[in-house]
Amino acid sequence: MNEASVRRLTGACGIAAGLIAVVGVPLYFLHAGPPPTANVLARILLNILTCGALLVFLLGLAHLVRGSGRAFAWPASLVSGAAAAYVTVTLVAASVEAGVVLEHPGGTLDPTVDGPLAHANMLLHGSVARLLTAILLAAAGHAILRSGVLPRWTGRTAQAVAAVNLAFVPSLFFGTDAAAFYSAVGWGNTALTASLVVYWALAAGIALLRTPAGRLTAAAAGPAGPVRSGAQDSRPAW
Repeated sequence: MNEASVRRLTGACGIAAGLIAVVGVPLYFLHAGPPPTANVLARILLNILTCGALLVFLLGLAHLVRGSGRAFAWPASLVSGAAAAYVTVTLVAASVEAGVVLEHPGGTLDPTVDGPLAHANMLLHGSVARLLTAILLAAAGHAILRSGVLPRWTGRTAQAVAAVNLAFVPSLFFGTDAAAFYSAVGWGNTALTASLVVYWALAAGIALLRTPAGRLTAAAAGPAGPVRSGAQDSRPAW
């Protein structure tokens, strides 16, 4: 697969992740009490699809960053590793939620707060996911700003979203009220802040498809010019 194809696939998957999330996130707010089984399984299916698209987008982004020069191998690897960890944690949390309604299909339990593993799952949806997202987006933002594979505003936005996620890591000390904004499983933590990464992927995916390959990397290289593929890059990545 050539570089242009990687850019198109990466951008398309970023857009897909964001659009699927736009449909899936509201499903968490449709019911005041325990949601029906169909609602839970529908949002989990959309969550699974979002994770698949997001993983391809993030690995594609890491590939493009790595291709900008050897100096960017470390931040690209950090993006890849954090992306894999984040998606794995999210899928495990979704699986635990699905297990609750599959065992009790009558719609009497809310899988976000009920079930034998619900309280452990709160950390997977909350503080654990927020920390992984912060690492992921901080690395991605810095790599974008230094390598120029995307417009600079996408890098700045990634860093801002990383800071917001980091601010929610201590939320595990603030109870388990799902109706609260700032708690281990509060809506500000596990719904609003959790969705920012996919909305960023949507914006970055659009920017990637609209930006001709090589234009931004040439600008980021400065007077010395862009780094040729396979050439030694003496610029520090960090």
